[in-house]
Amino acid sequence: MLTRRVFIVTAALALAACASSTTLRDSWYDTAYRGGAFRKVVVLGVARDGAERRTFEDIAVSRLQAAGVDAVPAYRFLPEGDRVPEGRLDEAVRASGADALWMSRVRSIDRRTDVYQTMVPGSAMWGPGWYGMYTGWYPMTEVRQYDIASVETSVFDARTRSLVWAGVSETYEPRSVEKDAPGFADVIIKALRERGLLPAAK
Repeated sequence: MLTRRVFIVTAALALAACASSTTLRDSWYDTAYRGGAFRKVVVLGVARDGAERRTFEDIAVSRLQAAGVDAVPAYRFLPEGDRVPEGRLDEAVRASGADALWMSRVRSIDRRTDVYQTMVPGSAMWGPGWYGMYTGWYPMTEVRQYDIASVETSVFDARTRSLVWAGVSETYEPRSVEKDAPGFADVIIKALRERGLLPAAK
């Protein structure tokens, strides 16, 4: 039984070590866009919680700047939270001087469950012969629950107000905006660069 317990504890620690991570699940790109890479981006997080929104915008802006892209948080020009009238958004984008608007919002946070079987070593000694080792392993059913945060991000050409890129990302086991936003922003920046919407890395 000691061997089995050690195996289970090791597996649990391995799962715990897998910190939240973000992947891009789906994306769309306007193939007719010919405007080139954006030089300045205003970042807007659509959220009711003002503190979380500001934290997200600051982190996304800092990741853009670290990638060599001029960027500014929307809250400097649009202090209101959640969705705002189109006119107010127009004013804020113009005031920012940006040529692109990056808008992100959380679509959902879903609890998912995985049920699967794994083979674990038991306390039995290995048997004789080539196949004796198989007598020491037993099937064990495991149930694992985890959260997935789905975030929708849209990038607009501020000059024409047209959507040029959209994507849906998933973050495994989200922890907080402060901890998850850097990795999330890097995923989006990479995708935009691959489409030529941000300047290439120097």
